[in-house]
Amino acid sequence: MIKAILTGHTKGLGAAIAFELLGRGIPVLGLARGAAPDLTARYPQAFEQVELDLADSAALAAWIAGGALAGAIAGCSTVLLINNAGTVQPVGALALQDPLAVARAVALNVAAPLMLAGAVAQARALRCECRILHVSSGAGRSAYPGWNVYCATKAALDQHARAVALDHDVNLRICSLAPGVIDTGMQAEIRALSLEQFPLREKFDDLKRAGALSEPAQCARHLVGYLLSPLFGSAPVDDLRSGVAASS
Repeated sequence: MIKAILTGHTKGLGAAIAFELLGRGIPVLGLARGAAPDLTARYPQAFEQVELDLADSAALAAWIAGGALAGAIAGCSTVLLINNAGTVQPVGALALQDPLAVARAVALNVAAPLMLAGAVAQARALRCECRILHVSSGAGRSAYPGWNVYCATKAALDQHARAVALDHDVNLRICSLAPGVIDTGMQAEIRALSLEQFPLREKFDDLKRAGALSEPAQCARHLVGYLLSPLFGSAPVDDLRSGVAASS
């Protein structure tokens, strides 16, 4: 049996990924601060969720230690972990950033994915296949003014995947995947920023006006298709629009 653990499943790309997995008959355990009643109503047998602030590392550690994660994947032949939850905040030059916002961003964007990846790898049955997908960003590979925290946290996911791949665990595949520019609430948040906070905001305004943003459902279909394909994990860092992922 295949089972997926998905963070940030209540909106945007995360919600689209949840619907795509469940539509393919794959049970999902969602982790997020809020709830997704539409998913519960549509898939009452296959969907579970836990309301958990993933930016609270102590709370996440306590939940993992409580055995709920291990219990959720017991008996599975394949476990899928999709680390989708993340934040673009804080945005702005270094001198404008709130230290607490920086700490929460690092906890949500980096600590939570790494904690969950390690916990899943440890809790899985000895021969259970484990596939870990970090939702990364082109910002992890190219620096942007005003996005120093976001760029740094996404780069951390890329390096984590590269290093884990060097462990050569034959039952574990990992990829830090940039999904492209998607028409989600995060994009709306970016377009609402001032030019002082984010000097490249007009680039994203232009993408929206030109209809160049991907729809979440379309991106989710491609992402899940790649996650389930034999090619997944052959490149520890990839882009959904190019490279190995694009050919899957």
